[in-house]
Parts: sequence; C-alpha cells; structure tokens
Amino acid sequence: MQRTPGLDTLRAIAIVWVMLFHSYLLGGLGTGFATLEHAGWMGVDLFFVLSGYLIGSQVLRSLHATGTLDLGDFYRRRAVRILPAFFVVLAIYVALPGWRETPGMQPLWQFPTFTFNLLFDNPENYAFSHVWSLCVEEHFYLVFPLLALVLARRASVGAFVAICLAVVVGGMLLRAWLWSSQLAPALVGDGDGAGLPYLRYLYYPTWSRLDGLVAGVALAATGVFRPAMIARLRAHATALLACGLLVLGAMLVLFDGARMDFWPCVVGYPALALGMALLVAAASGDTWLARLEVPGAGWLARASYSLYLCHKLVFTLVQTALDGHLADYRFLRFAIYAVATLAGGALLHYAIERPFLRWRDRFAKRSATLSPPKVIRGGSAAD
Repeated sequence: MQRTPGLDTLRAIAIVWVMLFHSYLLGGLGTGFATLEHAGWMGVDLFFVLSGYLIGSQVLRSLHATGTLDLGDFYRRRAVRILPAFFVVLAIYVALPGWRETPGMQPLWQFPTFTFNLLFDNPENYAFSHVWSLCVEEHFYLVFPLLALVLARRASVGAFVAICLAVVVGGMLLRAWLWSSQLAPALVGDGDGAGLPYLRYLYYPTWSRLDGLVAGVALAATGVFRPAMIARLRAHATALLACGLLVLGAMLVLFDGARMDFWPCVVGYPALALGMALLVAAASGDTWLARLEVPGAGWLARASYSLYLCHKLVFTLVQTALDGHLADYRFLRFAIYAVATLAGGALLHYAIERPFLRWRDRFAKRSATLSPPKVIRGGSAAD
C-alpha cells in the first residue's frame, strides 16, 4: 500500500505530542517546556483530522466509484485493526492494578462498549482515561459509513455542506450551553472542582469533539468529488503549511492557561480543527511536503496505536522502578521514560497489532466495493 511520508510525519508528531502531554504524570521535562507540554492534548485533534481524512477518503472513494459500500467488510477491518491490542492493554489494566497510572478505574463494561467518554463521573477513576479519544473514533466509524451511504443515494453538495456546518455550529452552541450550565458554576471561587465537569461535559463526549473529524471528512470529500479544487490548493502547499502553523500558533495562545474558559471551549475546537486540516492538506496528495521523509517518522506512525494504548502503563512501571532516583537529572530521567515507552509500544505492535493486521490482509475477504485506502500511514492512532 502506498505510504505518504508527510502524513507519517504528522502522525508521528501527534503521538509524540500526546505522550509529552501525559508526561505531566512524571513531572514532564520541566522548566522551559511547559507551553509545549501543556498543549500536547492538541495532538489528539490532529489524530481526529487525520482519521476523518483517511476513513472519509476510503469510504467516499468507494461510494464514488461503485455507488455502494460493503459495510460488513468495513466493520470487520476496523474490528481487527482496533480490538486485539485494545483488549490486551485493557486486560493488563484490569489484572495488574499496580501498573495503572491511578489506582481507580471506571467500571469495566464502559471500556469494551466504548462508552467511557460519555459516562466518566469520578476523577479518582482516571486509569486508562486516554481511551476517551478511541471511543470518539469508534462512534465515528460506526455512524459515518451509514450516513455516507444514505447521502450517496441523493448526492448533493449542498446537503453535505449543510450537514458539516450543522455539526460544527451545533457543537459550538452545545458547548456554549454546557459551559454555562455545567462548567461556569464549578469555576466560581478557586475553581478546584471544575476539572470533572469540564472533562465530563465538554472535553470527552463525542458530540463535543466532532470538529476535527468533520474537517478531515470535508477535506476527503473535496479530494474525491472536487479533485481539481484540491489540486489547486495543494499547488500552494507552502502557503497551506504556513496558514496551518499560524492558526495553530493562535490556538496555542488562545488555550494557554485557559482551556476551561468560554471562548476556547466554544470556538477553539473548530478553529484548531481548521488549522490541523490545513496541515493535512499540505502534507497529502502530490506536494513536496507529502514526499518529505523524516527519519523515524514512518515507524512512529505505524506503531502509534500501540504507543497510544500502552504509554501510561510504561510510565508507571518506570516511575516505580526508578523510585525517586535520578530526581536531579530530569533529561536523563525523561530519556529513560522515552526509551522504555518506545520499547513497550514496539512489543505491543510486533507481538499483537502487526500479526493481526497481517492476518487481516492475508485472509480477510476482499471487498468488491471497499478497496484498501491508498493513504494508509497517515490516519489516527487507531487507523
């Protein structure tokens, strides 16, 4: 399958940024890196845009070429891609509580049902909490092909644009209402109790976090149905890259120390999705950035799902092993954490994830309508 080095690079940046964000569990890199660390959650939004672009391209290309879609094959491929490594890590979280980043964990049934992001209700049950973003993606995988299949029967640019706008604007209005009704009362005083309502109502739920996925799907739809338009855009890859970085810089300023404020919660997510979509547009297709290979990015892209699943477990194991040693050598400590995390991710990738993918690609029924994606190495952590 064709690789796109530019998307590999974006995917690698996304997973490294997410892991850097979660390094707060260990004290992080410390002085001089606070802004970069605190903004690492934005890597998830980059994953969302990449996922919307990859899955959107695959589904819409099949619909455009054949007029139909093999839903059974789509869901089987997604299940084999996601579930084996996920259940292995979930089993470790359940069987070995000492490996968790926090002792408490939400009820077990919320994880295999991918409802954790909708039902998180106890800040002490924070173990394996990063699975919230996988829940969002699972809901997207479930609903988007069905919606695309229905819309394809009466293809209309106007209807597609209207739905995208409705999702984005509706999400903004919903977050504004949730902020006023759920988060604002908790921010009164010192705001110590605002973390739970912020995560529970504004940050984790699928309906609050669709902007990146919609941006990725819109980019994919333009490429499939308006190839001349996307080609003209990609002819200015440098300008797209510059604009994307400018938007990202503006979002770093907007969200810096103010993630729970009104405007970041309401307009920050769609603006951030726009910036990430510009970066994906610049790094895909036939552009110089798409062809740019960064050493190591390809492997990080391939192993990103395993790294995403297991990195907090590895953090905890290393922290326990070090037991306070090397406290005065922050860069050495961080290097140890980084190497151990890469090793843990590689173990999960080569022992579980990769064999199942090879089995899928070798023995799974080949769909008559749903061809493998042409761009395979640039999606979300679960693609």
